[in-house]
Amino acid sequence: MDVDSKMPVLSNLAPSFPTSTSLIREELFPIREVARLTGVNPVTLRAWERRYGLIQPTRTESGHRLYSLTDIERVRSIVGWIERGVAVSKVGKILAKTEPLKVLVQTSPNELAQADCDQWQQQVKAAVSVFDEVRLEQVYGQIFSRYPLTVLFQDILIPIWKQLLQRHEAFGQASEWLFLDGFLRARVLQRLLLVRVMEPRRVLVCTLADQCRELDVLVTALYLSSVDSAIQLLAIGQPFDELILVCEKIKPKALVLVSNHAPAAELPRRLNRLAMSLDCQVLLAGDASDLAQESLAGSSIGCLGNEGVLMRQRLKQFLAGNLDN
Repeated sequence: MDVDSKMPVLSNLAPSFPTSTSLIREELFPIREVARLTGVNPVTLRAWERRYGLIQPTRTESGHRLYSLTDIERVRSIVGWIERGVAVSKVGKILAKTEPLKVLVQTSPNELAQADCDQWQQQVKAAVSVFDEVRLEQVYGQIFSRYPLTVLFQDILIPIWKQLLQRHEAFGQASEWLFLDGFLRARVLQRLLLVRVMEPRRVLVCTLADQCRELDVLVTALYLSSVDSAIQLLAIGQPFDELILVCEKIKPKALVLVSNHAPAAELPRRLNRLAMSLDCQVLLAGDASDLAQESLAGSSIGCLGNEGVLMRQRLKQFLAGNLDN
């Protein structure tokens, strides 16, 4: 048995840590935590290390693997390239060309990552401010080639989209938001078509009573898309009371309802009533998912959260029947 399968909690590992200053300075994670954060199972992580040398985790004296924040970001980059159709055997060469220079020991990886995101955001804002779609397309392509989809949207593009939406009353801001919103919706729809697989439609995604914008639903669908969970989007305005009819026709494995509004008091009752009438798992995603988690505890309704990697991992676990709400 691999030593990682016996891995104790981090608080019990202090005596086994290597004593170098760089490792003491950096937060380290066991393999099971990396699997939870990235959605990549431990067997695959070990294979990427042994067969392809894509990851080089630190080892304790007893042989346990420990991963840095830099390692975790590298895993996410690997996932991003594989999702784009690149063979795992070729990912190493691509990363060697596209990854930035190694982080200096004195600099926080989080600070560098944020600085990099800020730099890309400034370029996006500059293109949007002059309504330059050609330049925006160029910047989008450059970011897309360097980051996984979750980072591209969650950490770089969606924050700008939200800022413009919140300031839409200022002169010119509404036009800038509409420009960026239209651009992003088109790109996400294009990406969803590219990742569509020829298999039964397993997961339906729709907004809960118009409680989010179209881009919110599109990006959620993009986060959830993978080879084992083909996604079908329902149109904005889909009547809640007709979801039973739609699910009877399509027969999905899961129905994901997306909402970014604070959940109403009657939401748990409505969702439970819906779930009792369906033969599929009912899941809640978006900001409402975190806000309603306590009130839905003990029910059959699953909560996916609002963070891309976590949503995809939880969906896979729900579909496999390995996660209780």
